[in-house]
Amino acid sequence: TTGYDPVTKVLPEDVAEQTRNCFKTIGIALKEGGFEMADLVRATYYVTDAKDFDAVFAVCGETLGDIRPAATILAVSALYKPEMKVEIEVTAKRRS
Repeated sequence: TTGYDPVTKVLPEDVAEQTRNCFKTIGIALKEGGFEMADLVRATYYVTDAKDFDAVFAVCGETLGDIRPAATILAVSALYKPEMKVEIEVTAKRRS
């Protein structure tokens, strides 16, 4: 998912806010599927500027806390639209 606000559909300029919006959207999708954030087992972060890695990681820490999915972060040349700075893809596995 990308950083559009899940309610307003507005894309903020700030990469940290885009990252927060990604996690909001992910949280909504997980809940609708009967999952929760603790079910995340894998995350891939696509970021258009490696200088933004720390900002993305900071939001990961505040959002995920002790949840530690396997993760990959990649610097990519572009996403679908030029104003998109981050995209997050996750995999969840229901805990037994």
